[in-house]
Amino acid sequence: MSADARYRRIAADIRRRIQGGEWQTGERLPSRTDMAQAYGVHPQTVRLAYALLRRTGVLDGEERKYVTVAHPPAMRTLTDADAEWPFASETTDTRPRPATAELAERLGVRVGATLQHETVECLDPGGHSAMLVSSWWRGRRKPHAAVVVELGTVPLRIEEAHALGLLADMPAYRLVRTRLDAAGLPLETADLILPMDRWLIRLSPAPYGSPRR
Repeated sequence: MSADARYRRIAADIRRRIQGGEWQTGERLPSRTDMAQAYGVHPQTVRLAYALLRRTGVLDGEERKYVTVAHPPAMRTLTDADAEWPFASETTDTRPRPATAELAERLGVRVGATLQHETVECLDPGGHSAMLVSSWWRGRRKPHAAVVVELGTVPLRIEEAHALGLLADMPAYRLVRTRLDAAGLPLETADLILPMDRWLIRLSPAPYGSPRR
């Protein structure tokens, strides 16, 4: 068995044991050395398993310290994809981007046109990543009169999975939010990426003609 398969197998077994009630929420797990002896592997293999379980929200704890069983992620309800985020957020990327074919269609511009861009990581009250919002627009940002939202699912890309503490290719909600001017023309479009295990989507569109910023 490869080293990669070994630590993933151990992580899956620890997850199963937690679900079976062997360790309770907030309870400390055995040290890497003790767990390695129990599984008959090197402590580095257990370190990788613990790191994977921290990234996926099963365990809490810092590198080189003890780990505990994490509280399940809070399930939140998104009712307005255009609302301001009520907690802390961090802007992680503001580099302009050329318009892809999809973005060109969404914004009504030519393929390759320079778009302003930002990616914002929205944090929950505990400081964990809850949502990623990538936005694109031409020129300067303008107030919008309406918004259109389309809901689907996508596999997480590597950078998205890393930010959200999940595994690449895990399914996530993807909301395509397009902000429109008073004439119904697109001003800005965005992808909202939400982990499926933390969100319930209940969309409530705002009345057309109600200006927002």
